[in-house]
Amino acid sequence: MPDSSSIRIGIDLGGTKIEALALDHAGNELGRHRVPTPRDDYKGTLQAMADLVFRLETETGRKATVGAGIPGTISGVTGLVKNANSTWLNGKPLQEDLGQLLSREVRIANDANCLAVSEATDGAAAGKAVVFAVILGTGCGGGVSFQGHVHSGPNGVSGEWGHMPLPWPSVDENPGPSCYCGKHGCMEQWVSGTGVAQDFRNVTGKSLTTREIVAIAEAGSAEALDTMHRFEDRLARGLAQVVHILDPDIIVFGGGLSQYKGFYRTLGERMIPYVFGGEFDTALVPALHGDSSGVRGAAWLWPLTR
Repeated sequence: MPDSSSIRIGIDLGGTKIEALALDHAGNELGRHRVPTPRDDYKGTLQAMADLVFRLETETGRKATVGAGIPGTISGVTGLVKNANSTWLNGKPLQEDLGQLLSREVRIANDANCLAVSEATDGAAAGKAVVFAVILGTGCGGGVSFQGHVHSGPNGVSGEWGHMPLPWPSVDENPGPSCYCGKHGCMEQWVSGTGVAQDFRNVTGKSLTTREIVAIAEAGSAEALDTMHRFEDRLARGLAQVVHILDPDIIVFGGGLSQYKGFYRTLGERMIPYVFGGEFDTALVPALHGDSSGVRGAAWLWPLTR
């Protein structure tokens, strides 16, 4: 365990990039680096994570605790990664292997749980007891924070609404796209960046990136706006089920699609007919720390050690 002069390093392991951030005890940023993710290369991914830690420690001249957010979870039964959409991580002892490379204990949590902790600690959800965090990126994930702490549950899948089926599907939405988890119609296949791009392509026959679709929607494109309206309706249906189970104090959004300003104006109204009782008064907000929130939350997996 690092001594009282230690700092925190958080790692955000994404499908396309790995980011590492060093924070002092007050949450001030001391350094940050980002590298491409060595896709389909477990050993390369592991080494890239370790190299980022060593680089930040060399630059700051201080030893660090290390937390990491991953697009999956660590099985409490096997200690291996499961449920990762970066599938080359599944079945691997990532926590043990990274700890050995760094010669210290490493804490790992789902990336959406890290987002929830970050925003509950010093972000848009500061002071809120029950926080539900949504990542709308390449995939779709969710995380839960109670009183500023990760809640993962005995199966490590708390908040995994991305693998709930789309509620109240229309005939055209049933059975839905196939998912890497082996099922059909998962929320992740509808409201992720990948899902939005696929939906636009299916309806219009045109291939655009999600970023391009969002941009032309904001510029007034009717085709893109129709796509985003379908996205919002599906998002509302899925989140209504989260409210029915958890009824969080606040819902915080991260990931690339969270930057689409349109749904913050209309999503709450769209949810009203889907929420039992016809009322919805939960705050829907973008993450204060933006795409840095996950890596900050990973650093906050370690408590203060003064």
